[in-house]
Amino acid sequence: MKKILTKDKKLRNNIKKVNKKYFILKSIVKNKYYFKLVRYKAYFKLKNLAKLFSIVSITNRCIQTTSKKRFNKLTLFCRHVYLKLLQNGKIIGFQKSSW
Repeated sequence: MKKILTKDKKLRNNIKKVNKKYFILKSIVKNKYYFKLVRYKAYFKLKNLAKLFSIVSITNRCIQTTSKKRFNKLTLFCRHVYLKLLQNGKIIGFQKSSW
């Protein structure tokens, strides 16, 4: 479980770094005041960056179980853990009506 979480953290950090480079290269490619050769080289670097890391490769996981099925984006828990927390009364503001 820890291995999956550390791998996910490394991937997210790498994607943050690559996004900064992507933004810089994209602005160089769009700027018409640079020489054509500089813009051309930036374009090919930009093309290679897109293949290595992309935001699509990030998967959202539950904090407790590290499962990626039925992930709730608002609470960072999967639905099973969220229901258990609701039943035990750990989440404030929800009342147990009928289960």
